[in-house]
Amino acid sequence: MLAFPIFKYHPEPLKTGSLVASSAVCKCCGQARGYIYAGPVHTHEELSGQLCPWCIASGAAADQLEAIFVEDISIGDGELAEPIMEEVSFRTPGFKTWAEECWPSCCNDATAFLGAAGHIELQAMGPAAVEAVRSDAELVGPEWENYLTALNLVKGPTAYVFKCLHCAQFHAYTDGI
Repeated sequence: MLAFPIFKYHPEPLKTGSLVASSAVCKCCGQARGYIYAGPVHTHEELSGQLCPWCIASGAAADQLEAIFVEDISIGDGELAEPIMEEVSFRTPGFKTWAEECWPSCCNDATAFLGAAGHIELQAMGPAAVEAVRSDAELVGPEWENYLTALNLVKGPTAYVFKCLHCAQFHAYTDGI
């Protein structure tokens, strides 16, 4: 069996739910490899639940089926190098959101997606992750406390947490404000 692919910008796609155990056959390679991509795919045909992680990592799904996993307009500040943009867009599993995805950048690179979080999950990620969400929400005092406790992984609003691969700073955004 092939070694499980490593995704630099989405290091734990099984934990985040973007990849799931499945006996489904990949539409790209025609093999059932035990895992399938459960996240969004931007393409002309429905491919969610039909692509294996190996075809995403190699770029075969992007090349053969014109699959895009993260829209380039959602990545960073628009000033990242083309190879980084291509890796995130075409060879990195995306993630489900309530609204449009956003993939922050830091230190001239894309950040690593750690996962979606409600109040409980966010607290478990630690104070730096909580502060990244608070900073993004631009809320303080009781308004922030109410919003923090309202964060919910299942029904929103939901936080999406990232970490810089270079300086280890947390980044985040929420949808449902």
